[in-house]
Amino acid sequence: MEIKVLGTGCPKCKALEKTTRDVLSDIGVEADIIKEEDIMKIMEYGIMHTPGLVINGKVVVSGRVPSTNELKQFITQNQ
Repeated sequence: MEIKVLGTGCPKCKALEKTTRDVLSDIGVEADIIKEEDIMKIMEYGIMHTPGLVINGKVVVSGRVPSTNELKQFITQNQ
C-alpha cells in the first residue's frame, strides 16, 4: 500500500501525516508513506486545498484532516 500525504508543510499537513502513521500502527497495516510537498505535483492530483491524502493513487480526502475513524475506514477500504 502506498499512501501520500499532500501538503506544503502547514500544521494541518503535519497533523495528517502523524495521524496517518498512528492509525497504521494501531491497526497493524504496513504502508509506504510519502510526504509530497511540491505544489506542482500536488496540483496534478486536482487538489486545490491541502492537506490531501492519496491511497494507492486515489485521492480520498482533501482540504481537511479526517478523524481517526475516517482514516481507519479509508485505509481498510483501500488495502
